[in-house]
This record gives sequence, C-alpha cells and structure tokens, in this order.
Amino acid sequence: MSGMKGAEATISGAFDTTAYSISYTPTDGGQRITDHKWVVHEELKDPGDAPLEAGTEVVLDADHMAGMDGAEATIDSASDETVYMVDLTMDGMKMTNHKWVVESEIQPAK
Repeated sequence: MSGMKGAEATISGAFDTTAYSISYTPTDGGQRITDHKWVVHEELKDPGDAPLEAGTEVVLDADHMAGMDGAEATIDSASDETVYMVDLTMDGMKMTNHKWVVESEIQPAK
C-alpha cells in the first residue's frame, strides 16, 4: 500500500497461513486491481487445500478493500510466510488491524 514503506508499525496479530497476491475486478464497479497483496487462504470461498497455483480462479470472501467481497479473482502468486496484521499511522491516518503484511516485508524497529 502506498505510504507504508518505512512506516513504524506494531504487530497486532500473527497467522500461519498462505497469503496470495491476486488480480480482481471490484464488485462496486471499480477498475481491475492487479497484483494486490495480500489476501489469505481463509478469505477465499471454498478454496480447497493450500497453496493454490498461480492462475487459479477464486471468489473472494474478504472485505478489507472496497468491492472485494464476492469478487472473482485470479491467483498471481502464493507466499508461505507468517502473515501479520499491524497497527500503524501513515500520512496522518491511523490504521488498526491492517490486513496483511508478510514476514519478508517487515524488519525490527531501530
């Protein structure tokens, strides 16, 4: 998400699951979103076993972005890292339980 790089955050939850980068067209009529990072396996309707292969068509059961819930999506890639929710303030906006950040995207505060 724009503005997150270098922002200080507090981890509010950690999960052992598969995270996916996806492309989808929002159900609210917005333009197609490509390479959206991240949705987790549990946010897919009837996904079967993880991890899903790139190119797999899925239906989203997630609501952390407008127009996401019920949207048809394509898996772009999968990540088998620990997945985090974080609390942070960026560009003057406070976010609580922001979904999702994967382990390779974070580093300890200095």
